Formats: sequence, structure tokens, C-alpha cells
Amino acid sequence: MSEIPFLFRPLELRGVETRNRVVISPMCQYSAHEGHLDDWHLVHLGRFAIGGAGIIFTEATAVQKGGRITHGCPGLWTDSQIPGHARVAQFALHNGAIPAIQLGHAGRKSSMQRPWFGNGPLDQSDLDRGDMPWTPVGPSAIPVAEGWPIPHALSIPEIRQLVEDFVAATRRALQAGYRIVEIHGAHGYLLHSFLSPLSNKRTDRYGGDLQGRMRLACEIAEAVRATLPDDVPLFFRTSAVDGPPDGWTLEDTVVLASRFKEIGVDVMDCSSSGISGAATAGAGSKRQPGFQVPYAERVRKETGMLAMAVGLITHPVQAEEILERGQADLIAIAREALVDPMWALHAARDLGHDTVFASWPKQSGWWLATRQKTCEFYNPDSPAS
Repeated sequence: MSEIPFLFRPLELRGVETRNRVVISPMCQYSAHEGHLDDWHLVHLGRFAIGGAGIIFTEATAVQKGGRITHGCPGLWTDSQIPGHARVAQFALHNGAIPAIQLGHAGRKSSMQRPWFGNGPLDQSDLDRGDMPWTPVGPSAIPVAEGWPIPHALSIPEIRQLVEDFVAATRRALQAGYRIVEIHGAHGYLLHSFLSPLSNKRTDRYGGDLQGRMRLACEIAEAVRATLPDDVPLFFRTSAVDGPPDGWTLEDTVVLASRFKEIGVDVMDCSSSGISGAATAGAGSKRQPGFQVPYAERVRKETGMLAMAVGLITHPVQAEEILERGQADLIAIAREALVDPMWALHAARDLGHDTVFASWPKQSGWWLATRQKTCEFYNPDSPAS
């Protein structure tokens, strides 16, 4: 029997064991209603569970109503939002995947338009649709970019309330049945804006030097870790670099990861950029296949912490090589999963791990296995294939 590909080796994370190393990254759908998930989210995320992914993340979920990116973003700031999340989590579990949630606050990038309406600050056209703006918040009164609203600089009492709201949302996530929680600290949203010297000009204990700018992220990580049972893993998504030399650097990320490891964060999810402008704006490095993998590799090798690689990882062989070389422990797939929701199952076939559809859902696997047996064209061992 041939060796199991790295991509399909289970991974133990505290009390959770994943069926493989394929993770569906959080992808905003901008389709919630007053923070509540609906059938769209169940079908959108459920197809990835059917498609064989090991871990499936629900998109960035606001811990405060004012922490949404747009009017269409989900939340967990009230108990009435739990049932929608529970449907998603239960479906994932029933189909062999680990349900996970990303909790966050949009900060300076809140009160935005849905992408198909412009992806900028809310304007008169949005008001005409009934999408009323609200005041964004940040570490300092510095807008994301020219033309964006000036955020309210959070006071110390407001920061304390934010930490409490992360804890409350974590409790609700557990009630909903999520088995992994991730804190969103990337892409220019609130925690990233506290970390970066480009957006944090505070002179109190939450600003200044690296330790001061890290303080809020660490306090939230400590509070969330203390709320989670010992068997529930905690991830943190970081923008490993800002891009400009005077911004957040990879060296800073390594320091932060080392502190997180002491706190009990289990996995560093290594993305990049977004401190100014769109979340997907470049960070100074060319956007090419696997362009963010070195960030995960650096964190993993210098801290001994588990790391997740993300960013233009689209081919099974590419993903397998990243794991084989020890550059990451998990592979996050996002937009490629929108192209092919069955990406993980197709990857198993491409890597020779499952050529007889044994890992497919029984409702479809038996159909495909039967076709393969009766048609030479679909037989991987036949000359015609």
C-alpha cells in the first residue's frame, strides 16, 4: 500500500482530529440579515463539507454590531444569531468536517459597501437602499485612506468592553457547535490596525512600542483561550507583513506568534496586507502561486508553532509539496473552492489517495464508482484514461 499523501494525513489539534489538512478559508458572502445566517450560508458552507474538506471556516463574524464590515456580514453579538450558526456547524459535523468560526471586528473598515455596490465607504446610493452608515472605530483617529471616514479612537473602557464581547461571542460559538475558533487579526481590520504602527499612534498602554501595540491582540487571545474548553483549538489570522518598511513586519509576526504560543494559541494563520485599502491589496510582494507560504514557514520554523498557509494555493501537487517540505501544517483554500467545491475529493484522486470514490459521500460515490467500473474512459488504470 502506498504512503498516504501529507495532504490527507489526519492532524490532531487538542481534542479535534481533522480528516485531512485541507481548510476552507473564511470567505465573506455579504448575505446575512441583521447579522443572521440563512440558507445561503448553509448551502455555501455545506457544499465544502460534502466536498471533503477537513476544516470549514464560517466567514468573519462580528462580535459587536458595529464590528461588521457591511450590512450583509454575520455576527454573534446576540443569542438570536446562534441557531443559524448551529445549522452550519451541525451539517459540517454530520458530513465529516470540523466546523470552525472566525471572530473579529472590522474596525476602520466597518460601515462599508458590499463589493458589488462599490466596496468603499457607504454613500448616498447606499442610503437610498436603506443601508445607513455608522461610525467606524480604530486605535487612532486615522482613516484607512483618503476619502474614508475618520474612525473614533477607542477609549480604555471601550477596549475593555471589546474584550468582553469577544468572550461572549466565543461562548455563543461554542453553543452553536463550532469546534475551532479563530481570532481575525489581519487585513486592516481592528486588531491588525492596533498591531500596525501605520495605523496605531496611541501613546497609552495600547500603543507605542511593539509590546504596546500587541497588547490588545494578546488580551483578547488570553480571554478567548480562557473561555474555550481545553479540547477546542484556537487559531489567529495575521497579516504577516504590511508591505511598507515602516509598517508591521515578518519579524514582528514571529514575536507575536511566540507570545501567542505561550498564551495557548494553537495555529498561526498567515496571510498578509490590507492595512490600507482593500483586504486583498498587495503587500509589496508579487501575487503569484504560494506567495504567502514563506510567512507560514518562517513562523513554524522560528517558533515551533503550527502554521497554516494561504494565498493562491490552487493545485493538489502544490499543496502536497508545501506540506512535504515542512513549510506549513495546514493548507487553506479559498477562491479555488468557489471554482470547485469538491476540491479536496478531487485532490485525493489526483494524488492517488482515493481513485475509487471511497471517500465521496455515499449518495454520490457509488454512482461514480459504478460509472468507472463500466466505462473505460473513466477508469484511471485503463489505456483510454
